[in-house]
Amino acid sequence: MVILYLADGFEEVEAISVIDVLRRADIELQTVSIMGKKEVAGAHGISIFADMIYEDVDHSKVSMIILPGGGQGTKNLDQHGGVNVQLLKAAEQDKYIAAVCAAPKVLGRLGLLKGKMATCYPGNEKYLIGADISAPGKTIVDGKIITSRGPGTSLDFALTIVAVLKGQALADTIRKALVL
Repeated sequence: MVILYLADGFEEVEAISVIDVLRRADIELQTVSIMGKKEVAGAHGISIFADMIYEDVDHSKVSMIILPGGGQGTKNLDQHGGVNVQLLKAAEQDKYIAAVCAAPKVLGRLGLLKGKMATCYPGNEKYLIGADISAPGKTIVDGKIITSRGPGTSLDFALTIVAVLKGQALADTIRKALVL
């Protein structure tokens, strides 16, 4: 199971486009609110209802964690002790972790980007502690870490996740269906 954490202030296009593309690929994805309730408010006034709340997740069944960005959303993710614990456990257990826009800052603070190529929203590179930020590209995969630059790279980010989990052929089929 893949989970996408949602926190108040999340960047809507980053979350919703990933949810949409992964579900088109028949990837078992659950959205998880860390706010103690299912309704989560996006950065631009769009609220969505998560599939479940953090406390109800069986993290032993999680194969990938996805973090959408958004300034306040990233801050809320970063300050949630449980999210931090799960990210560290995922890295320890060699599970996939994906973060877009400002959210790679959370990975940087936890030391999960040391020695990895990574990217983020322009101007946030200083928070990617220990990362190699010289690689060009909208979305970067280094081992089990996937990072992407921002709202405009959300579809590329989502399709990269599909390629990693289910193969490039399916990602290409979805890319074509999206007229991308």
